[in-house]
Amino acid sequence: MHRSLVCIACLGFLLSACEKAAEPAASTPAGDTPAAAYDRIARIDFNRNAVRLDLPVYWSEDRDRDGAIDPGEVVTLRFYPTSPAWAAGGSFTPAFAEAYERIAAPAAEPADLAADERERRRLAGVDLDAGRPTLVYSDLRGLSAQEQAFARRMLAASARIDALYARANGSAALADRVPADDVASQSLFRRNRGPKCASPSMEKEPKCSAIPGAPRVPVDLYPAALQQDEKFCDALAARPDANALLTPFTVVRETDGALRAVPYNEAYRDEMGAIAQELRAAAEALPTDEPALASYLGAAAQAFETNDWPPADEAWAAMTAENSRWYVRVAPDEVYWEPCSRKAGFHLTFARINRDSLAWQSKLLPVRKDMEQAIAERAGKPYQARDVAFDLPDFIDIVSNAGDDRGPFGGTIGQSLPNWGPVADEGRGRTVAMSNLNTDPDSLAARRAQAGSLLDAASLAVYVDDKLPGLLGTILHEATHNLGPSHDYRANGKTDDEIFGGPLASLLEELKAQSGALFLVELIRSKGLIDDELARRSYADSLVWALGHIASGLYTPEGKPKAYAQLAAVQVGFLMDQGALVWNLDATAANGTDKGAFSVQWDKLPAACDELMRVTAGIKARGDLALAKKLLADYVDGPKLPHAIIAERWLRQPRGSFVYAVDLALD
Repeated sequence: MHRSLVCIACLGFLLSACEKAAEPAASTPAGDTPAAAYDRIARIDFNRNAVRLDLPVYWSEDRDRDGAIDPGEVVTLRFYPTSPAWAAGGSFTPAFAEAYERIAAPAAEPADLAADERERRRLAGVDLDAGRPTLVYSDLRGLSAQEQAFARRMLAASARIDALYARANGSAALADRVPADDVASQSLFRRNRGPKCASPSMEKEPKCSAIPGAPRVPVDLYPAALQQDEKFCDALAARPDANALLTPFTVVRETDGALRAVPYNEAYRDEMGAIAQELRAAAEALPTDEPALASYLGAAAQAFETNDWPPADEAWAAMTAENSRWYVRVAPDEVYWEPCSRKAGFHLTFARINRDSLAWQSKLLPVRKDMEQAIAERAGKPYQARDVAFDLPDFIDIVSNAGDDRGPFGGTIGQSLPNWGPVADEGRGRTVAMSNLNTDPDSLAARRAQAGSLLDAASLAVYVDDKLPGLLGTILHEATHNLGPSHDYRANGKTDDEIFGGPLASLLEELKAQSGALFLVELIRSKGLIDDELARRSYADSLVWALGHIASGLYTPEGKPKAYAQLAAVQVGFLMDQGALVWNLDATAANGTDKGAFSVQWDKLPAACDELMRVTAGIKARGDLALAKKLLADYVDGPKLPHAIIAERWLRQPRGSFVYAVDLALD
């Protein structure tokens, strides 16, 4: 399970090694073309127009503040159809000169477009502009030749995972229907992983699509005819053979009128076989001092061929920050991506270990049992505290995300895996916090402006741009996935999927984890592991996180609950009822302009978070479907929260949309 990110600038660590994310290396402009020739458009406009033109170019930073892009400030982005070199030897290439002209002076739409097509293209542009390209950059040029060869293989595997994910989510079948002359729609289809618009303002607009006619996209996991019924997931779950059909590593196929579960490695034999080959080649390229990673890559390759994932999980769990410099997870894992929230999505996380995590692990590992005991007491009977042996999060610096890891907006900032099998059941999985995401100045400034439009001045004074408070929340969130009644727990002999159904079960697990991110702050403060100031700052960061998710909308266009948005609404509404968070229509927001603001009552917050943990953990402990539905009715669908105001103010800022660049020697 994972903690998602929407416009969050919260990751990092207090040590100096993590104070600043990696950025493209600077170089001195050279060659015939003077830098002044490239000063006709501001950096933010340059990057926005490049997205509209589907060009894999990004202006990272105007380091010399001269208003002109220099060769050392431009990178080539991954996951685009092409990957041209924009600079070489300190000079721009002809490809860049041509691209710059298109970006600085975009061509107008053809004059002969039909009115409905012109409107569709306009809406697609609005959806694109709702994203702020946010760079995740990795400079791997200093690695050994062997590790660079390994990295190239991992990037090749990432591309194959992307292709497999596109087939599974149904978008690959529609790719040729995007108009070839409409580069903005081509870019929208690429960024959104399909034709549907994804920004909060456009996702429910029926005409907003990368494809004329806005076709519905059936996922490849279930028969297309079955998906014509909006309640097909409920119908599948009610069948006598539901347990067989809804297993996570299969697709459902129809043969002679009968439904059957087909293993992933049978349904996607060619794609999974090609991924296995890349993983084995990556393992062979590794230097000899990476035996744990090589073992995992070999086991993962085998799993892609056999669909038997527990052996790969064992090899993966054996990797640590102590025995590998890299973090890799390649598998089908999370279920949030598909309509029924039952089938595991293919993804690849490729990252470098940030060893600063070891300091936090040494602090928090000794109190794991105390955390479990505290949550067990709040959960109540019939749940009983367990012996817990999970590891606390490793910090990782993302190099590349692929497949289910890469969405149009935001991204995963913490993850605890696997979700099934002996490693999960016995608490031996791995937990990570992504420590290099959204640490750029643009993201920090946007999030502060958003917080300042919704909090009063006294509350905003506690919120800081420092990365540590948000990182602490991520650590505690991911730890809580391993505490209390988790995914493998049975209430009255039934799993959470069986009691609540897939989507609600996933939502409740994330609600429990994020409630732990609030509740456990006071526990570790009381033990002297953090001071009062950091405790308050972590609360503030988590509250801003919640407001950002509420702003994204509570339901998908198809009416499916958005797990993080709904859990955020439950938390904010619950804290309001407890008096720890007050919405005052007459208060002025910290920005000095907006009327109506939230005020945090810091003295009431720890007790309110304690009660929130009691309610949320208790729901899972008892299998209390009625109380779960009541929480959603009160805070998601009820009038308690000023949903519209939160969304309007937060969405004044474009949402972060991650783009990736990796520099390798002679790449």
